[in-house]
Amino acid sequence: MGSNLVQPMVAALISAIIAARAYKKNSLNLSGALLGFTVMTIHIAVNYRFGAVLLVFFFTSSKFTKFGEDKKRKVDADFKEGGQRNWIQVLFNSGIASILVLIAWKLAGAQDSCLNSKESSLMTALMGGIIGHYCCCNGDTWSSELGILSDEQPLLITTLEPVQRGTNGGVTKAGLLAAAAGGSVIGLAFVILGFFTTKCTLDVTLKQLLLIPLSAVAGLCGSVIDSLLGATLQFSGFCSVRKKVVGKPGPTVKRISGLSILDNNAVNLVSVFLTEARIGGPVENLSNDRDGSAG
Repeated sequence: MGSNLVQPMVAALISAIIAARAYKKNSLNLSGALLGFTVMTIHIAVNYRFGAVLLVFFFTSSKFTKFGEDKKRKVDADFKEGGQRNWIQVLFNSGIASILVLIAWKLAGAQDSCLNSKESSLMTALMGGIIGHYCCCNGDTWSSELGILSDEQPLLITTLEPVQRGTNGGVTKAGLLAAAAGGSVIGLAFVILGFFTTKCTLDVTLKQLLLIPLSAVAGLCGSVIDSLLGATLQFSGFCSVRKKVVGKPGPTVKRISGLSILDNNAVNLVSVFLTEARIGGPVENLSNDRDGSAG
């Protein structure tokens, strides 16, 4: 068996096990599990570090989605048992990153690289975009899933006025801290695995440790962008019948904030795109050394 086939086969095996387990535990429905298998296989087959950041996002987000389900059930009008996600949510949370991963594969194959823009500014920018993507997704999910459990009164990010829990654009200190933490673990996973998959000079390696705080900032920024979009372009209203915040207007719904322009999936997509665009440049600047080689 050619060595070039080992990584894709390992990727398919790992992805099949994870997708089947996620379907069994109701983290993904059937369509979500099938697309999840495809996305995971692509990430892991191209680069183990790309696979790692995807899996850190998936596992931690799935875990935190299940935290405090009783409390979330009372607040969230769209609550799903087990936080089950479908193919649309998988696509919006990993679609852009998957395209970047395929571009990286076209440029460098399955060979891992140091974050060194002197070797390849395009490859470094692509890696920065992928990292930024999952920092945004993870930060926003941690912020939403943990922030809603806080006893702190949410404030609408655009006016700082108190709002009901579950209002799009409502933020808490706990939620913002969770967003930064969610981003940082993505950077941490990428950096730590890179110690084993690349051969960088000491100088380059040390500079890449700065990716961890940069990832924390990316997670926080992604959550803030998501909140700003949610407060302005996503409708929130309180339903007097269901006694919950809902995302669509109706005869029994009193508007809280926002316009019915974007839904939650679209807000996530725009947030990811803007965060990716912002983190690419800073990642390129992490290392400008001429040394450092691919492993």
